[in-house]
Amino acid sequence: MKPDEYCQGKTQQSSSSFYYSFLFLNDTQRQAMTALYAYCREVDDVVDECTDQSVAGNKLNWWREEIHSIYHGTPNHPVAIALKTAINHYPMQEKHFMELIAGMEMDLHTNQYASFNELSLYCYRVASVVGLLTIEILGYSDINTRDYAKNLGLSLQLINILRDIKEDAQRGRIYIPQDELVKFKVTKDMLLSNKNNAQTKALFSFQAKRAEDYYEQAFAALAPGDRYAQRTGIIMAEIYHALLNKIQTQNFPVLEKRVSLAKLKKLWIAWSTARREYRFSQKLTQAPTK
Repeated sequence: MKPDEYCQGKTQQSSSSFYYSFLFLNDTQRQAMTALYAYCREVDDVVDECTDQSVAGNKLNWWREEIHSIYHGTPNHPVAIALKTAINHYPMQEKHFMELIAGMEMDLHTNQYASFNELSLYCYRVASVVGLLTIEILGYSDINTRDYAKNLGLSLQLINILRDIKEDAQRGRIYIPQDELVKFKVTKDMLLSNKNNAQTKALFSFQAKRAEDYYEQAFAALAPGDRYAQRTGIIMAEIYHALLNKIQTQNFPVLEKRVSLAKLKKLWIAWSTARREYRFSQKLTQAPTK
């Protein structure tokens, strides 16, 4: 099996929303994004599937060596080989791949975060750096687009945390900051129950507002001239934002069920967002210069 075929198979194993945003990429971008997503899945699986922390730690260190080999030698893993092809086309930085591993490593040693300041580092490592790698593949001209990537990564990760709060709690991981649990008088047992109460709803609403704030900060930083190039990321953002809206309009049923969007809904969002961004780009090019 060729490296790119392996990466494609890895991405197809997941029902991730990434698929719908990949529809509007050219072949070179799709190869790079597929390799990047496969890498994210590989290192995430190390933490999720290894019950022995020392084994998981060794595997993550092995991935550190593979990333180093991409830039300074010859990698062995199919995903690393595919990534080496990708970095020949796009200026993705080695440090960002390493940061992602460091974020996954945090899951081996930390089950709860004392404050949002601590949680934000985790979110940066596991999500914002993926955004920073992604914008290099998609292309940008305004340096502020890096702030867009960082803030959007934070927003999407916070939405993930809200959606998966019950599942994570069952696995012994609580990503809601401990001081906020205390503030809203929510206990771990409440998160493991199947019913909401006034405290949990207030807590979840607070988390949703934070995700919304980062979402708004992200798009405030995205230069109009970079929007069309970044439309794949914007599609992803729109899908996640629709998920957040669904969670909120259903009054935060995240303890009762896993909230998700139908495939047809995701496809509609992808198509309509791509069309909207195309029309916006056309208006920009047709606007008279001063």
